[in-house]
Amino acid sequence: MHHRTVEELMSRDVVRARPATPFKELVRLLEENDVTAVPVVDELDRPMGVVSEADLLRKSADQADPTGRTPIPHLEAWERAKAEGSRAEELMSAPAVCARPEWTVVEAARLMESQNVKRLPVVDDADRLLGIVSRGDLLRVFLRRDDAIREEITGDVLRRTLGLDPRDVTAEVRDGRVALAGTVEHRSLIPVIEQLCRGVDGVVSVTAQIAFRTDDARDTGAP
Repeated sequence: MHHRTVEELMSRDVVRARPATPFKELVRLLEENDVTAVPVVDELDRPMGVVSEADLLRKSADQADPTGRTPIPHLEAWERAKAEGSRAEELMSAPAVCARPEWTVVEAARLMESQNVKRLPVVDDADRLLGIVSRGDLLRVFLRRDDAIREEITGDVLRRTLGLDPRDVTAEVRDGRVALAGTVEHRSLIPVIEQLCRGVDGVVSVTAQIAFRTDDARDTGAP
């Protein structure tokens, strides 16, 4: 099975900032390039951190409301430092959370989730910037056509990986939802089929109406 990698999905034309890039220049970079964040790189093009719109908006949040309707919010020390910052190195979220180009969508998505970030700079073995991948980039795998998903499941998963006859188990795909039906020899094979199908790029969900001839669940520990 082929899983799309970060390298296939990332944006390669990356807008960069330097540690000394001033606040207004950062705002201009975001506006002119229609992006919501830029990586901050050192002299070797290695990501040091990321400056996002949220980082820059702390400047406004720390200012007094001219109408007097909302009080100045309480900021933690690190938030105050960012609000008072004037250069990228003072404003950025650091250190940069980075991905590798060979990672799968699953690996990148899990890192985004665990680190609560919306984008990942992509770096090579020397930690130099290659590109950037966003949540939206990762979601593009779900635009994959249903017929392509079905072809991979029937050809790669069922036939080549598991050695099943296509007549034993069939797969129907609609809007990324996979419906499996048929009969297999051993009950323990059913969860394996389901798990492998869930791992196919573009699959949203898997349901299985698969019968079995031999109940080997007790011996294998299958549910």
